[in-house]
Amino acid sequence: MSGPRPAHTAATPTWLESYLGCELPREGESVTLCAQRFELRSGILRSAALLSEEYRQTAEAFAFKWAQRDTFDSQANIGRMRAWLVERYGDVASASWWSDYGTAPLVLDAGCGAAVSALALFGSRLSRVRYLGADVSASVDVAADRFRESGFDDAEFMQADLAELPFPAGSVDVIFSEGVLHHTDSTRDALLRLAGLLRSGGRFLFYVYRRKGPIREFTDDYVRARLLERSPEDAWDALRPLTRLGIALGELDVEIDVPEDIELLEIPAGRTTIQRLFYWHVMKAFYDPALDLEELNHINYDWFAPVNAHRQSPAEVRSWCDEAALEIEHENIEPAGVTIIARKR
Repeated sequence: MSGPRPAHTAATPTWLESYLGCELPREGESVTLCAQRFELRSGILRSAALLSEEYRQTAEAFAFKWAQRDTFDSQANIGRMRAWLVERYGDVASASWWSDYGTAPLVLDAGCGAAVSALALFGSRLSRVRYLGADVSASVDVAADRFRESGFDDAEFMQADLAELPFPAGSVDVIFSEGVLHHTDSTRDALLRLAGLLRSGGRFLFYVYRRKGPIREFTDDYVRARLLERSPEDAWDALRPLTRLGIALGELDVEIDVPEDIELLEIPAGRTTIQRLFYWHVMKAFYDPALDLEELNHINYDWFAPVNAHRQSPAEVRSWCDEAALEIEHENIEPAGVTIIARKR
């Protein structure tokens, strides 16, 4: 792990100060941005605004999750994540549209978490952008550490509500929000507010959960409600038997042929494994033989622990993009979710 993030001082101005149009406070002091008070702690601006009970619980769940670095930072897991990101977004790091934004485009990672997705998808492109990671949770500290460990020392971070970021309208070139909008109080509202920060011609890259079949929807919400009674540590432990079940089903390596569509339960016909049938249509119990128990439990916790975990249909996502003046250039629809690259009109 790297050491504490260096404190800002008047003698060490950053590009973030130019962007915000003010001098950053010293460590432990505060500044008002867009009528919000931000305090600089451990070198990161942190909002003092109150959150809804649901959003606060979600932030605490993710702060706990991303603090467990040994459950997501392995080469196997990072490689799996990068492959999935490229499968959905394409080779974003080499996209031709970067030239639209000059030599140092401003990239807002809205809901950066531990910055796993940004580092995996953008790679060396991050040395040629002004990267600003924002998250409602204390995971920004983990993200800042991981960026420095990767050699990207010019990145900036902020802890704040994504719907209340203190940035000028039309000032951001690219927004990246991987699996985050659905963890706010309203997926639609978060998308619209963030889209307002994009310049004309700017691009919005995001992924949101897709609504599942009736059994999965019921079971997922039931488990979430049960976990609300527990601390993050207890919720993590409570999910471990479910994770072991997913491993057991995966290790069976047994296939089944669903003879015809089961329309009532939204289960399609076709050949699949027992583990995949259970995973997609009964309850999320993730399995990948390359990951260990705690890495798999991390993935299940990510799904079940936050109370804010909205699911939406592709049609809803398209309508919200249109409402936000976003023209969809790339769309990837899969059972898990909806991935979009859209250009601001």
